[in-house]
Amino acid sequence: MKISEIGGEFAFIKRVTGVTYDDPAIVCGVGDDCAVLEYDRDRYLLVTTDMMVEGTHFSPAWCSPFQIGKKLMEVNVSDIVAMAGTPRWAFISLALTPDTQVEFMDEFYRGLYDSAARHGVALIGGDTTHGPSLVFNIALAGDAGKDLVRYRSGALPGDFICVTGTLGKSEAGLRLLQKGISGYTSGYCEPVCRLAREGRAIGRRAHAMIDVSDGLGSEVAHICEESRVGAIIDGEKIPLSQDTVSAARQAGEDPYRYALYGGEDFEIVFTLPASGVPELKKEFSDFTVIGEIVNTEEGIHIVRKGSMMDLKKGYDHFV
Repeated sequence: MKISEIGGEFAFIKRVTGVTYDDPAIVCGVGDDCAVLEYDRDRYLLVTTDMMVEGTHFSPAWCSPFQIGKKLMEVNVSDIVAMAGTPRWAFISLALTPDTQVEFMDEFYRGLYDSAARHGVALIGGDTTHGPSLVFNIALAGDAGKDLVRYRSGALPGDFICVTGTLGKSEAGLRLLQKGISGYTSGYCEPVCRLAREGRAIGRRAHAMIDVSDGLGSEVAHICEESRVGAIIDGEKIPLSQDTVSAARQAGEDPYRYALYGGEDFEIVFTLPASGVPELKKEFSDFTVIGEIVNTEEGIHIVRKGSMMDLKKGYDHFV
């Protein structure tokens, strides 16, 4: 039986991670952006890992080694920031092909360290082996105040649903590259996640948080599933950059589909009470209210052009 036949990536994860552990140090295991562990009296330890595989997450024909290294760090940092944490220590594992050039890896590490410096991350270990294609993985640890860490499971009916920045940037770049059209591709090749101070500002007001790695549709669905609530998204309020709109026009496609189902934007989706919006705006203003959390029996919907539709999930590696 294929993984696609049981429902794809997330169904597979549920299938193989049903084990429970009698360990009081585990505050949160599988099911959020990071694992959360006891650390000291005031802080939790946050741990995440993300892998990039040649031909799936990147192509050296499309992105420079500097961009690939930078992206690897950014995608991992995004998980820590999306739980209102601060990234600190990274470990890297590499599978290199026999013909991998030293100059390629020099540039890869230059991009990796460029991103690490931006986020205050120290690269302190790892492993290297060989394989038939390039595979890069980082395990990243950080910390968060026990009163500040935020999960996917805290959303409440009546909360506003918000998203930072703009969405669809990565998918816009990918689609142009796939079609061989010149234009805006940096959203795919060199995404930049949010800073820890921005995540903390959101966390001080938010009830639930998640980063946008698989598309807005998937991230809203994850929050709803973990919080046992529903959601209504106003499709016309989803923020798009002009570059994304222009790229979609070049490709003859809908930019809103890029935002909903593309992924790898590494922005933050969060929910907070209405009173928290003006408070957050005073400290961090680069976000848009795009919907509302409702009771679970109302489902998960998007309203666009006067029609209400079920909100589908985003990218899945196996579907």
